[in-house]
Amino acid sequence: MESKLLQAGKIVNTHGIRGEVRIEPWADSPAFLANLDTLYIDGKPTGVVSARVHKGYLIASLEGIFDIDGAIRMKNKTVCICRDDVELEDGQNFIADLIGLRAIDEKTGEELGVISDVLPRPANNVYVIKGEREILVPAVPDFVKEISIPNGYIKFSLIDGM
Repeated sequence: MESKLLQAGKIVNTHGIRGEVRIEPWADSPAFLANLDTLYIDGKPTGVVSARVHKGYLIASLEGIFDIDGAIRMKNKTVCICRDDVELEDGQNFIADLIGLRAIDEKTGEELGVISDVLPRPANNVYVIKGEREILVPAVPDFVKEISIPNGYIKFSLIDGM
């Protein structure tokens, strides 16, 4: 069963003296998190009073945090989002839903292994397939032919040498 809460970042520091926190996003961009009204910290909903993107981080003012002392207590906490609060565009998936899917060779039907990680890279993400050997596959349509989360697989079209 898929979890309602997904890890989306980490509070890495304070920002200023008025209780703002600096969040390292684990999403496509910090702007993705800036649009949310609620973040979950320690499993509890926390309202977002304000949020903005600054140098690749999300700077957020959270309900109940009014000064630097409160912000310091939040440092190193993981920030989660509720999947129900987010609407993904067609063809987009949460990385957490991809981890553990079976990787299938489209041509042969052979199981290559399972998706063990998704590496964010500037041009595109890269899927890490762990099987008899480790295979790195760019997450682009030339290689990724079908993603079926309900059926638990991703079909790939690999080239010689992959």
